[in-house]
Amino acid sequence: MRIAVVGGRGKTGRAVAAALVARGAEVVATGRAEWDDLPSALAGCDAAYVIAPNLHPDEAAYVETAVVAAREAGVARVVLHSVASPYVPQMPHHLGKAAAEDVVRRSGLAWTILQPGAYLQNLDLTQTVRLPYRADAPFGFADLGEVAQAAAVVLTEPGHDGATYELASRRATVAELAAEAGVDVVVALPSGEPRDREEAWLWAMFAYYDAHGLPVGTLPLRALLDGRAR
Repeated sequence: MRIAVVGGRGKTGRAVAAALVARGAEVVATGRAEWDDLPSALAGCDAAYVIAPNLHPDEAAYVETAVVAAREAGVARVVLHSVASPYVPQMPHHLGKAAAEDVVRRSGLAWTILQPGAYLQNLDLTQTVRLPYRADAPFGFADLGEVAQAAAVVLTEPGHDGATYELASRRATVAELAAEAGVDVVVALPSGEPRDREEAWLWAMFAYYDAHGLPVGTLPLRALLDGRAR
């Protein structure tokens, strides 16, 4: 099986590619260099995993380009890397992923959507954790390696067309994770004015996290990994 990972040069793309190779798939990882002729890069692929760059200003347009290229290349299936709770009006970059999901659902291709929670790997638990939101906010954290394994399952096994899966490895707060690791947490909320669009979007995310966290259920990931999720 030959599978393209669009946006395959980042940490998520590399993890998904490694998980696919472990399952015996041939992987075509694309990045900026292949973007101008994406149909050629996707030629001969059975499926494509699409990952947009972080905080992309127009994620729907990015995904539309990938979907059109997949159709032109004869790719039969597309799996979108989205986010948990994509439709949150207070978080602009989540709304971008909601719009991208709509593109995929209307693509005419067989599709699956994965919605991982915040990565555990984004927290450095070897030292004092500095947070821009309250430490007791509830989260469903996703282990990057497990998300990659789930992506590989969805891409290489039948039965997932038309499915949308929220993915989390563990429900916890940062305070709980830090206590288990034996490190302190220091909370410093953003102040002043954001310097640019990306910082404004990040601050909006932090404000939402401070108010609501980002809870995500763990059952779908356990089911995809046959109960092996941590």
